Amino acid sequence: MTDLEIARQAKPRPIQEVAMELGLSEDRLVPYGRDKAKILPGEGVPQGKLILVSAITPPQAGEGTPP
Repeated sequence: MTDLEIARQAKPRPIQEVAMELGLSEDRLVPYGRDKAKILPGEGVPQGKLILVSAITPPQAGEGTPP
């Protein structure tokens, strides 16, 4: 199956359900619709690292083509 066919078969789940499975409390979620949310950092959680990608150069033959 192609990526598109797989994506079309996927059934989005409510974000609260996914958060509960991961052990995140609802007070740490900032919902954006039914199936996505930002997660607020918790107490005592170490800060992550920010990686900034300012530009990329695609391969000469185009994206995803073998050399």
